[in-house]
Amino acid sequence: MLSFTFLLRNRQNRVIPVVLTSAFKMSSKCVVAVCQFTATHDKEKNFSIAKSLIDESVKKQAKMVFLPEASDYISRNKSEFRELSEPINGFLISQYKDLAKVNNIWLSIGGFHEKIDEKTIYNSHIIINDLGNIAAIYRKIHLFDVSIPDKNIHLRESDSNAGGSQIVAPIQSPIGCLGLQICYDLRFPEHSTLLRKLGAEILTFPSAFTSGTGKVHWEVLLRARAIENQCYVIAAAQYGAHNDKRTSYGHSMIVDPWGQILSECPKYTEGVNTDQSVAVATIDLDLVKKVRTEMPVFSHRRNDIYSLNLINTGEEIDDEKNYTFADKIVPGKTVFYVSKYCYAFTNIRCVVPGQVLVSTLRLAKRLQDLSKEEIADLFETAIKVSKIIETVHNAHSTTLCVQDGPYAGQTVAQVHTHVLPRKKGDFANNDDVYLHLARHDNKNNKDPFRSLEERIEEAALLRKYFY
Repeated sequence: MLSFTFLLRNRQNRVIPVVLTSAFKMSSKCVVAVCQFTATHDKEKNFSIAKSLIDESVKKQAKMVFLPEASDYISRNKSEFRELSEPINGFLISQYKDLAKVNNIWLSIGGFHEKIDEKTIYNSHIIINDLGNIAAIYRKIHLFDVSIPDKNIHLRESDSNAGGSQIVAPIQSPIGCLGLQICYDLRFPEHSTLLRKLGAEILTFPSAFTSGTGKVHWEVLLRARAIENQCYVIAAAQYGAHNDKRTSYGHSMIVDPWGQILSECPKYTEGVNTDQSVAVATIDLDLVKKVRTEMPVFSHRRNDIYSLNLINTGEEIDDEKNYTFADKIVPGKTVFYVSKYCYAFTNIRCVVPGQVLVSTLRLAKRLQDLSKEEIADLFETAIKVSKIIETVHNAHSTTLCVQDGPYAGQTVAQVHTHVLPRKKGDFANNDDVYLHLARHDNKNNKDPFRSLEERIEEAALLRKYFY
């Protein structure tokens, strides 16, 4: 038995740790299957076809089965698009959960119209484990908008779908570490590279590529993502004429880290409007290691010249935790935002109303002690916080101040940024703020500290702007 801990987000965008158990033992080799079919507006029929393809995949010894984007349905119009959507806890996903559990397999539901409310529908890639539990949800971040009248192509995802807000970290599965993407994400190589940096061994691209672009770009892009990231690529695809407005290219495939196609389904052929097929291949994680060892391109990346960093989103705040600030303690309830490397909290004594602090989570005395990712996160967080602070305090400028070392005025030996909302005339001379900042935490300062209750109340207010 294997146990995995995943971080999922609830509807309030809070991170929730979920411990899941799988009956599979991790193996360096595992059979996977990609399924291809022609979805329509008939959800019941689509599920019936998907079930038959899953059954066929199980007979071929697949341990994980991948379905294409829009596995649930492809609608004929906008009203039907909304009417057919379901929440994640609806009937359709419960059916897929049962299939996974009964067949003792993992499932990739490559594209599910996830209804959050009457206005919000996500294009979601859902992973279900062999016990019928949801292991991960990725909501498509790149939305495909295109209009080519002479080719009768009119697709605007953004008219119907909400864009996701984050790249989901790769998840462990019985076949390896999976990086989740959907269709149009394929055209943004940075997305795949970030997933590789985060540990992905397999990149997934459930898709519904149009027949026109598919002929020219589909195979090239998939093989390129496999080669440049030295990952397996698994791409289940829609095929054929879904309705009189939309035709998909098909050509589901599995590509190895060397860029070779291991298995594939048919490409769209004029006059052949539907297809139902399965392609299987063996994922060999030893091959991933071999390719990366023999051509260690990621160790040759010039991070001193260029870098690719993930913009971090808010993490869960632990109210019961005491956050460290050098030799001081910051109560969790006074913290109003936490990123991957930093946290923001209310101040014990303010130079101006609304002054707050952004500190690194890790104890580091100087900016030069931080990694590039930590530096980027520190200033991205400071900017994010400053925008909110200006809004809350009706300010139109912000003083951001880092005192980098004791001779620069640093009195707490941990990297932190002072964030001070500024208004016209708040000091007789504008730069007097730095004199007041130098004095505000001086031991000779007789101004009283703010009460813990006051700081907690302020943090509670500010949290509403971030979570």
